[in-house]
Amino acid sequence: MEISVLKEQFKAYQKKMHAYQHAMGVMQYDFETVMPKGASEGVGETLGILSEESYKLSVSNELRDMVGELLQNKDTLDFQTRREAEELKEGIEKIEKIPMEEFVAFQKLVNKASFVWHGAKPENDYKSFEPLLAEIIEYQKRFAKYTKPELGTYDALLDEFERGMRQDMLDPYFKAVRESLVPLIHEIGKAHAPDTSFLERAYPLEKQRAFSDYLMEVMCINRSNCNIGEVEHPFTTNFNKHDVRITTHYHEDMMHDSMYSVIHEGGHALYELNTGDELIGSVLAGGASMGIHESQSRFYENIIGRSEAFIEFIFPKMKELFPEQLAGVTPHKFFLAVNKSTPSLIRTQADELTYSLHIMVRYELEKRLIGGTLTTKELPEAWNALYKEYLGVTVPSDREGVLQDSHWSSGMFGYFPSYSVGSAYSAQMFAAMQKELDVYALVARGNLAPIIAWLTERIYKYGQLLRPNEIVKNACGADFEPNYYTEYLSKKFRGIYGL
Repeated sequence: MEISVLKEQFKAYQKKMHAYQHAMGVMQYDFETVMPKGASEGVGETLGILSEESYKLSVSNELRDMVGELLQNKDTLDFQTRREAEELKEGIEKIEKIPMEEFVAFQKLVNKASFVWHGAKPENDYKSFEPLLAEIIEYQKRFAKYTKPELGTYDALLDEFERGMRQDMLDPYFKAVRESLVPLIHEIGKAHAPDTSFLERAYPLEKQRAFSDYLMEVMCINRSNCNIGEVEHPFTTNFNKHDVRITTHYHEDMMHDSMYSVIHEGGHALYELNTGDELIGSVLAGGASMGIHESQSRFYENIIGRSEAFIEFIFPKMKELFPEQLAGVTPHKFFLAVNKSTPSLIRTQADELTYSLHIMVRYELEKRLIGGTLTTKELPEAWNALYKEYLGVTVPSDREGVLQDSHWSSGMFGYFPSYSVGSAYSAQMFAAMQKELDVYALVARGNLAPIIAWLTERIYKYGQLLRPNEIVKNACGADFEPNYYTEYLSKKFRGIYGL
């Protein structure tokens, strides 16, 4: 067959694969946002059927033959087609090692587990969720051995979210972060804390929703291609660059929580909205890795969103929407409040400085759960002990402890480290950006377009064309260096607290 004809068929096949993923993604988004509770079983059955058909497409002889022939002629292929073939070859080799009945059963299991978790968290009912979590872990351990037997079990799971990430890299990374930041956290604990009382006032939810719209406008998010929903645990999902959806959760007495949720998820959205048009429907559409994706959400949430320049720009709108709540509050006072650092219980509400300690708790527990030295029945006690050891806080309930995140209910073991590594990526990218742009001068004028253009040119447009390490080098001109992260945090928080 002529290569040009084969390429055309190959592209069409990818679009068919994407259509199934699109359909399942829309159903999952519906499940998380507006689905009636009683619809869970029916949705699970439909997702199971679609998963089975998607699985068949992913391991078919037709796809295998196309990929094989293309790679036999890879020297004649354009870069994108070669990378698509390479990605699908890896995917075929991975997924065909998982028995189809187990793959389908796992999709049904995580659908059920997610539904149970949504009920268990508000009811503080870990007991109802625990058996499902134990079952998910056993599936993940089997899948890791099926797909990447050459790696340790947990390393195989880490590799799913950040290629090349291993425990022998993460252990010293987290050790260095802990040794650098914990003394600073203790030093700040003795310093005068900024006033945050006005953050706890009652902020009307309808005005918070209007504020979310304003924040998305400031971030240059095209609302024709991105909407916002409300969920228990905020997330972003993308079906293609023209259909990206973010979510948040509103609390009347924590307006800033939703504010930074919107900015965080907005960072994810900007990545997806600015991938190359040529990647639509391709296996290369979407971010290069979870860590690279988190680098963007954390960049906008913290480096931009918690900067004094950003607060000063948006503050007039905040005063317009919340005049009573912000009476007597200045932009500087608000800046200090949203950067207050104190050990806390909830990861998503953690300040920028202590955030990685929350990730360390999950990382240590995941290693033990996957390694078989900790059972799901023992998990709450172990969670509470590490929170006491790492953050010095007492966990009052499983709702605020082991049940606080949705990730494990979806089978996402190995994901959490990407949050911390992503934060470290963002600090290094920021340092590189500052060499070419006066970042905070742009932010002070509300002109984020040049910042987005810089990131698009070096990160966003490539989707998965480049590997994570290649993206870092493309953006920063150097390989990953964690010291940018600790130096950035030390400089910022010493300045805020006058240390």
